[in-house]
Amino acid sequence: MTSENEAAVSAAVAKLYDTYPFPPEPFLDEPPPGYNWRWYWPTAYNFCTGKLPATEQVRILDAGCGSGVGTEYLVHLNPQAQVTGIDLSAGTLDVARERCQRSGADRVNFHNLSIYDVDQLEGQFDLINCVGVLHHMPDPIRGIQALAHKVAPGGLLHIFVYAALGRWEISLMQQAIAMLQGERRGDYRDGVSVGRQLFDALPENNRIVKRDKERWALENHQDECFADMYVHPREVDYTVDTLFELIDASGLDFVGFSNPQYWNLERLIAKAPDVMERAKSLAPRAQYRLIELLDPELTHYEFFLARPPLPHIDWSDDQLLLSACPTLTPCLSGWPSRSFFNPDYQLVTVNDGEYAFLQACETNEGNKTVADVLQDAPLDLADVRSLQAKQLVLLIAPEK
Repeated sequence: MTSENEAAVSAAVAKLYDTYPFPPEPFLDEPPPGYNWRWYWPTAYNFCTGKLPATEQVRILDAGCGSGVGTEYLVHLNPQAQVTGIDLSAGTLDVARERCQRSGADRVNFHNLSIYDVDQLEGQFDLINCVGVLHHMPDPIRGIQALAHKVAPGGLLHIFVYAALGRWEISLMQQAIAMLQGERRGDYRDGVSVGRQLFDALPENNRIVKRDKERWALENHQDECFADMYVHPREVDYTVDTLFELIDASGLDFVGFSNPQYWNLERLIAKAPDVMERAKSLAPRAQYRLIELLDPELTHYEFFLARPPLPHIDWSDDQLLLSACPTLTPCLSGWPSRSFFNPDYQLVTVNDGEYAFLQACETNEGNKTVADVLQDAPLDLADVRSLQAKQLVLLIAPEK
């Protein structure tokens, strides 16, 4: 049951997004460009299991869809899926409907619904996308539990929430604006005005100003983004410790962070072998905490949870790998080329052998196995595993 305080916070959040629909990306009269692999069911499933799913005829929920930017991608990237979007703000949902209508993403049902009330939707979902929402809820634990109940067996829940260490300066400015607004807090246009004046007045070498210019200035020139960042009525910022309290409360299995490159100890302390050995002896969650302490630039956590049973293939078996059918991931930009952007929009460069292997995977209409492709590409199995780990190649497991 929703308390009066929770209802008041939810109403304030809805008012913010009615005033400033978010995200404020422009409308397109065509499908949006590029890919986000977390929104494409085959690549999300592959990341979590090591293999492609048996079907693309799935149910997808965009929980807290906002102005429909992510929803639009979910529809276009998953042509066989049934897509549903829910949001607390009726005004923002109107923007989402228009966005999807104009780009041809018309296979989506929208509902003006709180995540707390997601049980009003029929059935369960194979993939639930919840980006930038739980940290704005009065009770994030109740929110994640409500979503967890709607995850189908073998289904995935992808979440994005804020990290405290990388948002420290944002938190300071939020508090300053709230103090100056006083009784006018909740007047979001006034809050944006106060915040803009503060940034204009503060010295250029001010820590808050420098951080905003380094990290946020490109997006914060839009009032919608500025309001979402600095005058939001509710924000919870997490550390690894509090994050896993949230995750444990869901009752789902933690699959992994969907930005694994950040959570790599080697990139930070590989030059100190003794320290590295000590770090490896820590439990996984302690290792995560160590990483964020040593590199406190992280502004958010993004991760997958799953409802068992979720299969996972171990490609360390040579015979299993050789009998798999490889295919090129579609989530690349700038391909074909020896230098292109990977599914995380990071520039990668491949050698001649890797390029030949990837080309063969792209045109693998005859369902050739890894063994077949390797006859024409000078790679070994370690190289193939590396391409798979980098999500450049997707593997179809052999039928048993």
